[in-house]
Amino acid sequence: MKVKDLKVFIVGNPPPGWGGRYFIFVKLTTDNGITGIGEVYCDTFGPKVMQAAIEDTFGRYVENMNPFDLEAMWRKAYSSGYSARPDITLVSVISGLEIALWDIMGKAVGRPVYELLGGKVHEKLRSYTYIYPNLAKGQTDAIYWNAEQSAERAADYVKMGFTGIKFDPAAPYSAFDPRQPSLESMELCAKFCKLIREAVGTKADLLFGTHGQFTPAGAIRFAKHIEPYDPLWFEEPTPAERPEEMALVARGTSIPIATGERLTTKYEFARVLECRAAAILQMALGRVGGIMESKKIAAMAEPFYAQIAPHLYAGPIEAAANIQFATSIPNFLILESIEDFSGIFAKLLKKPIRWEEGFVIPSTEPGLGVELNEEVALSLPYTGDKLHLETTNVPIR
Repeated sequence: MKVKDLKVFIVGNPPPGWGGRYFIFVKLTTDNGITGIGEVYCDTFGPKVMQAAIEDTFGRYVENMNPFDLEAMWRKAYSSGYSARPDITLVSVISGLEIALWDIMGKAVGRPVYELLGGKVHEKLRSYTYIYPNLAKGQTDAIYWNAEQSAERAADYVKMGFTGIKFDPAAPYSAFDPRQPSLESMELCAKFCKLIREAVGTKADLLFGTHGQFTPAGAIRFAKHIEPYDPLWFEEPTPAERPEEMALVARGTSIPIATGERLTTKYEFARVLECRAAAILQMALGRVGGIMESKKIAAMAEPFYAQIAPHLYAGPIEAAANIQFATSIPNFLILESIEDFSGIFAKLLKKPIRWEEGFVIPSTEPGLGVELNEEVALSLPYTGDKLHLETTNVPIR
């Protein structure tokens, strides 16, 4: 069996756009007709550039390969052009292709991917969601800065069954970060924590998100304001590039530190673990190097007693890969979902991800357990010129 064909889908994410402006899916087909789907999660270049990069990498390292030769493919592609280092764009491309190869392997042997990763550890996976506006009630994006509305929405999610609620009202992130948090921002964030904790009680964990905005000293100051509300984590309090500095925050607060959405490969996560910078690792499978690389990172984390909370701000194929991976690991903590995987996440799949009362139920179907609805994907071409996510390009005071 050899891989013979590649198809790339650049899918625009319609309003409300939760999960990013667009999704990049790849479809591989073997010479005996087995198909596999993957997802590339990359913000550094626009989709046209990413499509060219995917096609180039496919032609060099994936076309005509045996789908089961993943390790060799990964090493060859990772070393492309004498790089052999954590290049976030290249590794994102590798990730999407690698996920699709796992889908093919599972289908070839008639097993879910998690059975090829060591088997099922978890019958169901605890999930959390960001607080998103309740569109049916006329809420808007203003909810992200409104503590009262966010607390009301958090209570709605608890009624649905969620036991983890994430929010990040700590002001925009900027190309000129890190910075000291303002007193106004810290006061607002403490108010969010207070009202949401009062709304959910002990029925849900509070997951406090930041995006590397703060200096270590600023993050420690910030943490003191939200510590009384006992968040499960303080996410990426300092920039991801220097885990040595994030480790200062970990030692300066009682809140567990979580990080990983912007990191790629085992090498970057090894530094996080060695520095004791975080207790919770949040790899994005469409960026980190794929399913096998994530499994290696999870294994590295075990001797440090670090837990895994796969990140998701992408589409339903990365979500499916997260599920297969999380099902197989003993140090799984919680899975990010985008609400209950309804809306565009369900429409893009022939059969939606199964979410029940706060938990994802892993599929028993072969491969990733999902199939892309290509008709829907093709009906939603992305025609914009903005990146999947964009940062503020002026300093924040």
